[in-house]
Amino acid sequence: MPRVIETNLTEEDKKIEKTLRPQCLDDYIGQEKAKSTLKIYIEAAKQRHDSLDHVLFYGPPGLGKTTLAGIIANEMGVNMKVTSGPAIEKPGEMAAILNNLQEGDLLFVDEIHRFNKGQQDYLLPFVEDGTIILIGATTENPYFEVNGALLSRSSIFELQPLAKEDIKTLITRAVYDTVKGMGSYQAVIDEDALEFLADISGGDARSALNAVELGILTTERSADGKIRITLDVA
Repeated sequence: MPRVIETNLTEEDKKIEKTLRPQCLDDYIGQEKAKSTLKIYIEAAKQRHDSLDHVLFYGPPGLGKTTLAGIIANEMGVNMKVTSGPAIEKPGEMAAILNNLQEGDLLFVDEIHRFNKGQQDYLLPFVEDGTIILIGATTENPYFEVNGALLSRSSIFELQPLAKEDIKTLITRAVYDTVKGMGSYQAVIDEDALEFLADISGGDARSALNAVELGILTTERSADGKIRITLDVA
């Protein structure tokens, strides 16, 4: 059986993760250049009633590469299968994953640079004939780590660490928004805690959101019933 990415998350964890993860490009904070280009690509694909061009995201961890892949699947109305380079160990596992995909499905491969040349070559015919939409993600420079034939058939997006103000916007939404965040927990965050978390995140959205989630879930409510994320909690 193919190995796909699995985590030992509780149902509550999964619900929170889904809530914090944006579902459309308009809700995705940061990466404005990539977002504007992706909007054009997606709209063009819809107008010609065709699959999206293949995409490769690269940049440091925690910038939302998996989230962007999920948004593309949502915007295109297709199913997404998620796997990673380290998860594919045996030759038959790649074949099993590809054989379980329907035409037009999106295959997201995290750490695609971990695929060896043979594995990347095996993907190529499925990419060339449009059987699947391939979205790869890598923290390495793809021009050195990814098969040239795959590169030439993909639109490449370099993602940058988020600006501090973007991180603050993400944290604020996570704390207060009842639909796109954890607002239902009735938490508040002090300004100095917000500044501190934005500073130490180093532009890493995942790190900032993980810190907020941990603070909300592990902090006792104060006398007024609020969960207060102070500088000490942060």
